[in-house]
Amino acid sequence: MTSPSPLADAIREVLRDAADPALAPGQQAYMKSAMPFLGVRVPDVRRLSREAARGVTDADELREAALDLWRGAEHREERYAAQALIALRPLRGRLDLLDVHEEMIRTGAWWDHVDEVAHRLADLLDTHPAELAVELRVWADDEDFWIRRAAIIAQLQRKDRVDHALLSDVIEANLGADEFFIRKAIGWALRDHARADSDWVRTFVDAHPDLSPLSRREALKHLG
Repeated sequence: MTSPSPLADAIREVLRDAADPALAPGQQAYMKSAMPFLGVRVPDVRRLSREAARGVTDADELREAALDLWRGAEHREERYAAQALIALRPLRGRLDLLDVHEEMIRTGAWWDHVDEVAHRLADLLDTHPAELAVELRVWADDEDFWIRRAAIIAQLQRKDRVDHALLSDVIEANLGADEFFIRKAIGWALRDHARADSDWVRTFVDAHPDLSPLSRREALKHLG
């Protein structure tokens, strides 16, 4: 059970006040979402959430508000707000929130939520690299392909901080996957890292002829 949170209630109120019903149907259709939208753009959700949480430094209070918003969500923006709270400094890079990140992946089960969690995993790779590397290798073999996707894209934008052994392992665990979102994630992870180390990516691609055409095409997209 999640404790009722005054901060979560305050965020729900500001989201309702900012709602544009004319936007909501298009947002819901674009995201193919069963959960309806209020009609608040994602950047505005994040801004409003940060403003509502301004001055709140207690990590437990922020965590409870995020879980209240996530688990009690009736509109998708409430889940975006929950993820905005999890990204705040008092909660960033905390290993004890890994279960929350996992819950958001498994219950969110769509690319917008999963890809946002990947940023939090990147934070954890900075603060707890050894522990998270172990966990991501386990995730790379999970039955839930969204968990596997998160493991693959957890090192996006890390440039020279990419753990090559980890990246290789999580990709190789998924080379035979038929799922589009996995194949796309593999290509995305390699394409992103090619900006920092094109030679490594070329070598990896050449050494893995079993990469799907989609993954290979995405990986080499900017390398010619």
